[in-house]
Amino acid sequence: MTTASNIEIGSFESAVPATLERFRSLFNALDKGNLHRLSELYSEDIRFQDPLSSVEGLDDLTRYFAHAYTNAISCQFAFADAVVNGPYVTLPWTMSLCHKRIKKGREIRVEGISHLEIRKGKICYHRDYYDAGQLIYEHLPLVGRLVRWVKGYAG
Repeated sequence: MTTASNIEIGSFESAVPATLERFRSLFNALDKGNLHRLSELYSEDIRFQDPLSSVEGLDDLTRYFAHAYTNAISCQFAFADAVVNGPYVTLPWTMSLCHKRIKKGREIRVEGISHLEIRKGKICYHRDYYDAGQLIYEHLPLVGRLVRWVKGYAG
């Protein structure tokens, strides 16, 4: 669902709705062949962080995504309603990923949230929160069994 609405709180930042729509659109079209499009969305001084890495600058972000998409077969996002407070956005999503090296290319689903800061129509801060075990570790032959056991034991 790429036409999710926004829940507005606080002051309104006029560039946020259009930037958020570009974000949703780009992430459902992104692959290793069109990473040059990241510059349409992100500022040169972007700070990006997720459970696996942290990068600063558009060049480093492009390299990070180039590595991330190297073995991706497909990657799609279902976005829920965004919560917007001025230039800050919290956007829940579910990623459907098919990756050559994860689960033999079969689809996995990972739930997460992106926290964004938008300045002058560009994203200058992007942090993703998701369970790295759900993305990677649960699908490794030996480690996966242990991670699933620990989650079951703790739950």
